[in-house]
Amino acid sequence: MKLVTYTLNGKTSIGKVVGDVVVDLANAYEGGPKTMLEVLQGGKDVLAKLDRVQAKDAKSAPLASIKLEAPIPNPPKYLAIGLNYKDHVEEILKRGGKAPEHQLWFNKNVSCINGPYDPIHLPTVSQALDYEGELGVVIGKRCKHVSEADALDVVGGYLVVDDVTCRDWQRKTTQWTLGKSFDTHGPIGPWLVTPDEIADPHALELRLFVNGELRQKLSTGGMVYDIAAQIAHLSSVMTLEPGDIIATGTSAGAGFGFNPPRFLQVGDVVRVEIDKLGHIENTVIAEPSA
Repeated sequence: MKLVTYTLNGKTSIGKVVGDVVVDLANAYEGGPKTMLEVLQGGKDVLAKLDRVQAKDAKSAPLASIKLEAPIPNPPKYLAIGLNYKDHVEEILKRGGKAPEHQLWFNKNVSCINGPYDPIHLPTVSQALDYEGELGVVIGKRCKHVSEADALDVVGGYLVVDDVTCRDWQRKTTQWTLGKSFDTHGPIGPWLVTPDEIADPHALELRLFVNGELRQKLSTGGMVYDIAAQIAHLSSVMTLEPGDIIATGTSAGAGFGFNPPRFLQVGDVVRVEIDKLGHIENTVIAEPSA
């Protein structure tokens, strides 16, 4: 299924995309989920019930008539891994950097979450706004100390993410959180695709365009640490919860890697596509005044 959080006529709800129609799921059955977190918390039983809902059984609206919101507007955690693609590591080495000796994780504070087609702010305090197209993994089952063999069983779905970054703030300290957490710098979507639709999450192609120019192109098979290794590593430290988002890394081609760097400016349009998952597209605007 392709599950969405959407707004129509001023009301926000959850639904699933069937062709060019969105079927509302908030009242699909008595006692059913009202939010995407509740869907994920309900596990496979709830997903099976929602899968059986037909357009004739619930309210529906043309996909073109609704506003797609971030599929998970309020994730408990947003975790991201750095330097997890081989070509990105090679890019860093050529610039005099070092390859990480282990998985390199940071937080994106959840207040950065943004819709799949909403604008990205160019902050007044940054001159180095950058993009990173990534595959997003959403946890679907509360878990701790998950083995790599069992790790994909706790995945609730996949989505497209752009790990928008203020490079100047990222480089101020060894902790990257501030540079990764500006408001609007976490666009995700356009929907949550359940694992049954993705036979192999490591066989997807991602493409990122800026104003129609291809900047990044990667196969998710190019990860240094695959999704199972990431989940096993994280769950050895913390309990992972339904709705947690994991950004699995990006490839070479981000703006900072050009000479001179090609950072985003007001008016730029960033589009990230992943096979079978759809695309997100965000326009850069000046940060509004307080």
